[in-house]
Amino acid sequence: MFRTSSTAARLRAGCAAAALAAAAAHPLPAAAQQAYPDRPINMLIPYAPGGGTDLIARAVVPYLQKYLGGKATIVVTNRPGASGAISFNELAHAAPDGYTIGFINTPPLMMIPVERRTSFDWKSYDLIGNLVDDPGILVVPQDSPFKDLAGLRDYARAHPGGVTVATTGASTDDNIAMMKFEANAGIKMTQVPYKGAGEVRSAIAGKQTMVASINVSEALQYIKGGTPIRALGQMSAQRTGLAPDMPTFAEQGFPVEMSSLRGLGAPKGLPAEVRERLVEALAAAVADPEFKAKAASMDTPLRYLAPDEFAAFLTQEETLYRRLWAETPWLQP
Repeated sequence: MFRTSSTAARLRAGCAAAALAAAAAHPLPAAAQQAYPDRPINMLIPYAPGGGTDLIARAVVPYLQKYLGGKATIVVTNRPGASGAISFNELAHAAPDGYTIGFINTPPLMMIPVERRTSFDWKSYDLIGNLVDDPGILVVPQDSPFKDLAGLRDYARAHPGGVTVATTGASTDDNIAMMKFEANAGIKMTQVPYKGAGEVRSAIAGKQTMVASINVSEALQYIKGGTPIRALGQMSAQRTGLAPDMPTFAEQGFPVEMSSLRGLGAPKGLPAEVRERLVEALAAAVADPEFKAKAASMDTPLRYLAPDEFAAFLTQEETLYRRLWAETPWLQP
């Protein structure tokens, strides 16, 4: 009896092991596993409420939820500070389970790891896709004596450091845009950093600074909302369809170009099926006619890039900013 029971136990153990091996070799299909998402997804925004990134994030959320399907709920969380580095770092080190995603913006995403040691770079993320390509712009209060870029240049030459410029901080496209104009015009201005474009809007509207460096989509929204500002020029290669009457910097004799890409990423190492769900949901959201109309109403210039295209762009940008840093470090004393 003892040997029979022992043999039976060994047989049962062997069958159990075989069953486990078979399960490992042939996992259950995704539909049979716990559905993703089955709890809220946290979307990190690297800047304060009211800026271009925050506005497009909140606009796209309902469409991402729609195309993720099921119980998809996305909660927007603003993590401003350090030119975006606080949010970029938190995103890079979150659990790679699909429940933390976030906006990753160029050029700050490329510039911060170039200028100082960080625990993240663009390769720290699984790329979901890019949504926006938003040119830079300089704006002034409505009653400013500066009527064009030449007028601003002439005043700044006569008053070195006397022109104050609100930006969203060092290592942002706003900061680099200002510095590019300074270099091209042969002038020196004084940067006044804020945590986000919403704060920049308040600063220029309240005349706390003489000029603000922001993005076209933000400026157009603020003007539509009644903020008493006007544009001096946009930093795109050609006039954008959103602002066909606004001259470019190049048209005014200052060949300066600057733009900000705003895309979505997640911590590196997402399960393949989760990554695919997020990528497909974003592609469908950006292609949704209702979302396109919403973006147009917000004066937001969409530019969808699939993950591979986004990665190629970031590779090129990293090379550019490493060369720029070696030639002309952008951090000002």
